Amino acid sequence: MPDTYKVSPPLSADEVSRYCAGDIIIITGEIFTARDAAHKRIVQMVANGENPPVDFTGAVIYYVGPTPAPPGRPIGSAGPTTSYRMDPYTEQMLEFGAKMFIGKGARAKEVREALVKHKGVYCAAIGGAAALISQRITAAEVVAFPELGPEAVRRLTVEEFPVVVVNDTAGGDLFQEGMSKYRKL
Repeated sequence: MPDTYKVSPPLSADEVSRYCAGDIIIITGEIFTARDAAHKRIVQMVANGENPPVDFTGAVIYYVGPTPAPPGRPIGSAGPTTSYRMDPYTEQMLEFGAKMFIGKGARAKEVREALVKHKGVYCAAIGGAAALISQRITAAEVVAFPELGPEAVRRLTVEEFPVVVVNDTAGGDLFQEGMSKYRKL
């Protein structure tokens, strides 16, 4: 039976090491958004001797390109984007201190291995529920690369934002486990 954890970033390696594939994580606090264009820029900045635009130590990074905020709301629809586009940058983001990534879809073997090596987890948010997810976001602020529009890095304040652990620090993979169980039926 999966466990449920209530967490508030920043997260530690010890903390994320408790989570297993299939566990439910309820996040309250600050998380960052970043997609492939932002990841590429961040990695290039560091390669050029610059610091990342924000401190990613213990950070949660949500792969999302939100729509504009409607009147009275901090953000528009904010559903997860397909995660494999961030695979080339994930190990470096872990090296910068990130501990949790949120998106949808499976990750490459190299990413799963990097999560084990650097003590991080990959979680899935519910795809197709963008408007519902946005109700868990109480504040949004662009903190880097505003010229990227929806792909800018944002600091979000979330309240009871639910995700499911897909890949854990021990190499567990919820997608592989699910396919294995299905094959046995």
